[in-house]
Amino acid sequence: HGTGRTGGCGGVFQRPVSAWHEHAERAGALVSGTLLREPRLVADFVLTGDDGRPFTRADLAGRWTVVFVGYTHCADVCPTTLSHLKAARSRLGGEGERLTVLFVSVDPERDTPDSLRRYVRYFDQGFRAATGTVEALTALGRQLGFVFFRNSAADGEGYGIDHSAELMLLDPKVRLVGYLIPPFRIEALAADFETILGKRVAP
Repeated sequence: HGTGRTGGCGGVFQRPVSAWHEHAERAGALVSGTLLREPRLVADFVLTGDDGRPFTRADLAGRWTVVFVGYTHCADVCPTTLSHLKAARSRLGGEGERLTVLFVSVDPERDTPDSLRRYVRYFDQGFRAATGTVEALTALGRQLGFVFFRNSAADGEGYGIDHSAELMLLDPKVRLVGYLIPPFRIEALAADFETILGKRVAP
């Protein structure tokens, strides 16, 4: 899935930055990433939301969504990214309410709906979270372009999870329209959120 980068979540993966810059110049992109030339419709899926209820494609319809993959036991990359997302969204004022931040946990063994709810609400009361079976998460990953791998901790105690680091952008028709790539800067994220919120959604 591109180059690897070591991070506090075990490891995170991101595409080569040079390749993103070249593509961005051709496609006319965002500050932190790029928009796809053709949006990709996301097929239906079933996860479990942070309220314990089924979380499906229908829950994302009608709003712009930023999807971030991680897990609650992540030491630094995940909390840092969520903090950046909160700060960037807050800079939009009332407009920020039109943007959903969805944290998808790839650690269903430890991340229960209750723990996910408490985790994301710590950063922002408006953030949402979901998880699912490994099979459901893998299938969604194939649609959105993220990967994750479980690995044993160096001391033999517990485990970590390597996962993709990009943010995935979904439009109100629940189509994948682009990616934002790390390292993330609050100002750049806020500018990109303003850009996508100002876009008219093609039929």
